Amino acid sequence: MPKAPPIPKRTDSLPSGTHQSPPIPPAPIKKVLASHKSRVFWEAYNSKSRLSGHSHGHFHIHSHSHSHNHSHSPRKMSQETGEHIPANTSNTHGGNHDVPSVPYNYEMKTLFRDNFKTLYEFYESEKLCDVEIIVNKRSFRCHKMVLACCSLYFRAMFMSEMAESKQDMITIHDIDESAMEKLIKFAYTSKIVLTVENVQPILFASSILQIETVAGACCDFMKTHLHPSNCIDVRNFAEQHNRVELMRMADDYILDHFMDIKETEEFKSMSYKLILHAVSSQELHVDSESQVYEAVIKWIKHNPSERIIHLTPLLTMIKFPLISPTYLMEKVESETIVKSNLECRDLLDEAKYYQMSIANLVPDFKVNQRTRPRKSYAGVLFCVGGRGSSGDPFKSIECYDPRKNKWFQVAEMNTRRRHVGVCSANGVLYAVGGHDGTEHLNSGEVFDPKTNQWKHIAPMGTLRRGIALASLGGPIYAVGGLDDSTCFNSVERYDPAADVWTFVASMNTPRGGVGVAALKGQLYALGGNDGTSSLDRCERYDPFVNKWTSISNMKKRRAGAGVAVLDGSIYVVGGFDDNSPLDSMEKYDFNTDTWTVLAKMSTCRGGVGVGTLGGFLYAVGGHDGSNYLNSVEAYDPITNSWEAVKSIQQFRAGAGVAYCECSAKHLRHIVRGHVEQLQCV
Repeated sequence: MPKAPPIPKRTDSLPSGTHQSPPIPPAPIKKVLASHKSRVFWEAYNSKSRLSGHSHGHFHIHSHSHSHNHSHSPRKMSQETGEHIPANTSNTHGGNHDVPSVPYNYEMKTLFRDNFKTLYEFYESEKLCDVEIIVNKRSFRCHKMVLACCSLYFRAMFMSEMAESKQDMITIHDIDESAMEKLIKFAYTSKIVLTVENVQPILFASSILQIETVAGACCDFMKTHLHPSNCIDVRNFAEQHNRVELMRMADDYILDHFMDIKETEEFKSMSYKLILHAVSSQELHVDSESQVYEAVIKWIKHNPSERIIHLTPLLTMIKFPLISPTYLMEKVESETIVKSNLECRDLLDEAKYYQMSIANLVPDFKVNQRTRPRKSYAGVLFCVGGRGSSGDPFKSIECYDPRKNKWFQVAEMNTRRRHVGVCSANGVLYAVGGHDGTEHLNSGEVFDPKTNQWKHIAPMGTLRRGIALASLGGPIYAVGGLDDSTCFNSVERYDPAADVWTFVASMNTPRGGVGVAALKGQLYALGGNDGTSSLDRCERYDPFVNKWTSISNMKKRRAGAGVAVLDGSIYVVGGFDDNSPLDSMEKYDFNTDTWTVLAKMSTCRGGVGVGTLGGFLYAVGGHDGSNYLNSVEAYDPITNSWEAVKSIQQFRAGAGVAYCECSAKHLRHIVRGHVEQLQCV
């Protein structure tokens, strides 16, 4: 092959007929690096071009020399970019010596993964390791940089003035060697396998070494593997290691599964602090209060010599007033450790007095936390029908679960109903009368929570809306109401067994939008509108003499108010004084025939639905004078205060609200089953 011509020298061996190019002016200080890079590139490129006689690669120089009397053009330095540009010697040749400079951004997306894969190979082969971790009798040769990147513990150790930062052998105490090995491998691979057997030692080790990602994964794993047989241990472990979220989850699990937990061996070793927390909680999930009593006695008897000192504080948390008199007499009073304790006997006396008060045998009992049922057996609250801003009445029914503070839909009624009468009796819910958007109704239907189904019942004798419904013993009473021309004073009584309505004595005053309550064997009709104005007048019906008698007037005139009975008193909430919505509430005392004004709601509510649940009074929806409402407030009679709770899903007024003694959990299950059946169809 012919040899390439020698590269001409620039200064002392120039070819004949050429002139020496002027020296390249020095670049400014700020451009040194850029100019150096360009010069190296172009010198190498031009050298190669002169050797080969043509250009290579993606870069091309287009030369249009017309005379051998000209050498390569002198170069200039751009003051803006620091790159070399051809000298502007002449435009007569028509040449363009500028080469565009386009940045090329290169990223190797697998670099970190590949590098850590290599580091892990170095770890396994013990190459380039600069520290040795000793755990018990195991030794792990590692790289400080990798450990420091993953663990705040090692980062602080290696980057501080601690003696260990200069040592190549470090001993770690109180950590399981298998857990340590898995955490070291995690630092190199980002992978770790958690099992029921290893999760606790790994959580302990990751907490010590401050590897929070692994500690969090351990907590998540343990949350999903909670079981009646391990939840107490998990809760104690979480408390020891200050894992607040895991501890909260374990606490909730214990409350939700208390009935199963009390049958395990683990329950017997439950700490006093933990069992006290459980039995004092309104969230404790039991079917009846007697089950709580049985759990406490079982726990005490497992180690009576040490635990008997905890008997009184634990029994104080049991709601004896809500346990049946038969159970109290046969099971509680006969228990040796109970009847020998004076404080416990006082609790039983309180329970008996409360139950006699409910039976009207003694004056009313002052309520306390022991008379307030736990949410699990408190029942549910139904919000039935009504109407919203569209004006169309609703078929829909919403059900409130106090344990979850949520409303959920159940089966719709067969008929749309606004200003409907609603009450519960014998575990079912009745909806009667109202208006369907076209005409007034006399029809009725009954909802069974056990089946999530509505069924028609016999119609009333009168078409009416704005009626009130109440159960007095067995029969259901439909009171007052109105149509487009008349406010009614008539009252009808429904016999559920015979499915028949009959008229009883009429009220003294016509009342549309009336509120009704059943208390101590009598029926109370409160307020309403007589066709002229809202009323403050009230009257009482005695079914034994079939007669209505006036009682004290309320403090405010009210129509479309919500009415409910709680702890032996009648509460009247909101309503309209003619066209003005009210936020006030008052309570009627049966013994003194007097009304007392109580705390106001946060919002005016006319056409509000009111019901009681778990010792609280709930005001649901209504109209504030401008808008339909979906907000809900709960009143606590112990503190005389209102608190907002979860809103209903639809804005509505003129709905019926009633408590029903059924399980929200069971009802959710039934509803979910019906939805799944419909989806299959």
